[in-house]
Amino acid sequence: MKRVLDCLGACFILLIFSPLMIVIAIIIRINMGSPILFKQTRPGLYGYPFEIFKFRTMIDKRDDLGNILPGKYRLTKIGIFLRKYSLDELPQLFNVIKGDLSLVGPRPLLTEYLTLYTKEQARRHNVKPGITGWAQINGRNAISWDQKFELDLWYVENHTFWLDIKILFLTVKKVIKKDGIGSKEHYSMERYRGITKNM
Repeated sequence: MKRVLDCLGACFILLIFSPLMIVIAIIIRINMGSPILFKQTRPGLYGYPFEIFKFRTMIDKRDDLGNILPGKYRLTKIGIFLRKYSLDELPQLFNVIKGDLSLVGPRPLLTEYLTLYTKEQARRHNVKPGITGWAQINGRNAISWDQKFELDLWYVENHTFWLDIKILFLTVKKVIKKDGIGSKEHYSMERYRGITKNM
């Protein structure tokens, strides 16, 4: 049932939003150049890697020594708008159709975090990662890493088809209200640096 929901849901959303996605792609191409999509390797089910797709929100800006600048200096106004309304996530619907992602599940984090997880935290990979999830509707980037892991693990233990439906509806509400886009200092979540308390 979950895979059926993923495929039907992703195809339906793509059908509805495909004109908007074309417009976004054109705007990015004109204002930021190529590439239009941002691609990055992320850990999927059981930690196996896959390539995630997003609309590009940053430019390749470097200092005088050629070092890439922090994200806050590379994030464009267009990128801020796309992130505010989660429009940069739309290409991940193709990941859902491919089977890399589910519509609902713990968000796929950076591969470099894998070595920082405790055995308990690593259980978040026992289900397929998702575009949205229990942590996203309960704070998104505005909550701590500890809270995020606790919410992800709760979902792993309690996920059902009807819980996924509830999360999808609440996600739409959160996006419209722009809740939890980022903390006061960041449009993105701060990097995870390891456990801060016992799980």
